[in-house]
Amino acid sequence: MILTNDGLKDRAAWKEKGYRLPRFDRQQMVEKTLAHPTWIHFGAGNIFKAFQADACQRLLDNGYSGYGVVAADYAERSLEVNDNLVIKVTLKTDGSVEKAVIASISEKVYVFGNEDRLQAMFEDPKLQMASFTITEKGYALYGADGEYLPAIKEDLAGDPENPSTYMGRITKFLHDRYVKNGRPVAMVSMDNCSHNGDKLKAIVMAFAQRYGEDFVAWLEKSVSFPWSMIDKITPAPSKDVEAILLADGLPEGTPFVNAEESEYLVIEDDFPNGRPALEKAGIFFTDRETVDKVERMKVCTCLNPLHTALAVYGCLLGFDKIASEMKDEDLVKLVETIGYKEGLPVVVDPGIINPKEFIDTVVNVRIPNPFMPDTPQRIATDTSQKLSIRFGETIKNYIASNELDVANLKLIPLVFAGWLRYLMAINDNGEKFEPSPDPLLETVQPYVAGFNLDEVPEVEKLHDLLANKTIFGVDLYEAGLADAVCAYFKELCAGKGAVRSTLHKYVDR
Repeated sequence: MILTNDGLKDRAAWKEKGYRLPRFDRQQMVEKTLAHPTWIHFGAGNIFKAFQADACQRLLDNGYSGYGVVAADYAERSLEVNDNLVIKVTLKTDGSVEKAVIASISEKVYVFGNEDRLQAMFEDPKLQMASFTITEKGYALYGADGEYLPAIKEDLAGDPENPSTYMGRITKFLHDRYVKNGRPVAMVSMDNCSHNGDKLKAIVMAFAQRYGEDFVAWLEKSVSFPWSMIDKITPAPSKDVEAILLADGLPEGTPFVNAEESEYLVIEDDFPNGRPALEKAGIFFTDRETVDKVERMKVCTCLNPLHTALAVYGCLLGFDKIASEMKDEDLVKLVETIGYKEGLPVVVDPGIINPKEFIDTVVNVRIPNPFMPDTPQRIATDTSQKLSIRFGETIKNYIASNELDVANLKLIPLVFAGWLRYLMAINDNGEKFEPSPDPLLETVQPYVAGFNLDEVPEVEKLHDLLANKTIFGVDLYEAGLADAVCAYFKELCAGKGAVRSTLHKYVDR
């Protein structure tokens, strides 16, 4: 078995090993897409291969489309020897796997290396959308000083016909389309960041200014930048999964991705030149307000807060896998209470995804999945940047409510206290550990400097930190939660084993 067009001709061998195979005429798809591409995706990494490319394949398999998707990367890194085929392995909570050959990628192009080909694609009037998974950093314009990043500044001062940055070149391709035919198109960020369409639009508009007012006006009129919300875990390719493929007879080096079964992609339905019928592949299309509600449901209540709670206490208790934490009764009660009891009452139901069912899947399927090699140490990265949105928004909603009492929030303050204890960089066994990277680590750790286990901490020293609205989203003193945080923190510092005993004491209430 070899993952090539010729290798797939022996379909019986692949099916015998349990692979889902493409059911469409791939040669016909490639020829049709080469002639008139309708969808280009920038950032052809793991999530694209496991999610968007598979969604495109489902349309092809069921006759809803005859076009594939063009995969665009930054620059060519290796010779393509697998005819743009990739294997997707879905990792299920019960330990089973599903294997599929993804064959919907018509060709690969490179932002730096295939400029003429990309220009021709953008000039094609049938192009409907360019989508992106390039991470939030890919849209960065400004540095911490509020000035343009050096690379952006240099590019803006350079030749607009030969941009030196990724997004500078994307804007140039849009300008080529404007000059050629002025046809509308959708630019769709599918990155996991809030209001991602606005971030993409901001950087495009920054580069657009140098092409003149008429081009800027065309962008405003004819190019859309929809918001989207994406949620799917696609870890780095696993050695265990590679072993499965090798056992099937595939050669070493066969390209594959592994991913969880659950997936959500909600997109604002703003496509001025049409779009693929991706709703038939399980992708939601709706209005901008609903996209925002889904994102807030996920980020502020139903997923991200639970991850952060597990990250903080997982580091303190010595866990090295998030999935393993879901075998710990105290930690399960912690996240269930934060999600169902404290968070769910303030969730605005987006209508297209049921919040309770979403949490049910998170708690019972997604986080416990033993195939997901995520660690509390990784998720604890940048915690100071996450607390305000993941917990602060819930607190604000309690304060604003006429029916809810902020004093009933018992375990969200316990997470805050756990983070303070985490900043001491001493685990529950009294051993030192290295905190995960965080841009504010040097700013916040001094607040707990000098605190030791078996000593009652001088919590008065924490005042300015607990009053910091940037970190917590609210002033915890004004919110009436600071005393609870300080009381929990004292108990967490009461010696070796105090984290476990305090956690057990309060999650059982």
